Amino acid sequence: MTGKSSSGMTRRALLGAFAATTVAAAPTFSNAAGFLRGAGDIRRIRMYSGRTGERLDMIYWIEGHYIKDAFAEINHFMRDWRTDDVMNMDLRTVDIMAASHNLLDVNEPYMLLSGYRSPKTNAMLRSRSSGVAKNSLHLKGQAADLRLASRSVHQVARAAIACSGGGVGRYSGSNFTHMDCGAVRSWGG
Repeated sequence: MTGKSSSGMTRRALLGAFAATTVAAAPTFSNAAGFLRGAGDIRRIRMYSGRTGERLDMIYWIEGHYIKDAFAEINHFMRDWRTDDVMNMDLRTVDIMAASHNLLDVNEPYMLLSGYRSPKTNAMLRSRSSGVAKNSLHLKGQAADLRLASRSVHQVARAAIACSGGGVGRYSGSNFTHMDCGAVRSWGG
């Protein structure tokens, strides 16, 4: 159907103009990687810690800009709870976490099992488990181990893998998903 409207424009021309406007008006994320499409113009992170009892529900990014004070709180929240050491978390990891959470379409906060790990904590965990890497990205503030009660490890991992932003590990036996901003890869079952 190519009938003319009262303005003299064909339906096809009108649809073409609409499509061009949509592409031109689409938001650009010049400072963000493509995997963050799911994060939106406002990025929010929601977590709680069963170890410390702390909760975090915060907008940390608005319209292309990270909020410095928000990251100070995120860094403190994701600290090594065993030693109380704080590390500047890599923004990319938090972005992967937020985008994955959005893809899962849940209101429930993540349970943070592990964010930053001090060398002392990582060595202790390595002595107890063969699944802890000697040069873990947790040591650099580039990884998080997370759980959602309403979603399976597989569902959380699929959302993180869809972001194509880093490593995703499935630890079904321990009921958590590892997310990091290292090389894109996945493992576990």
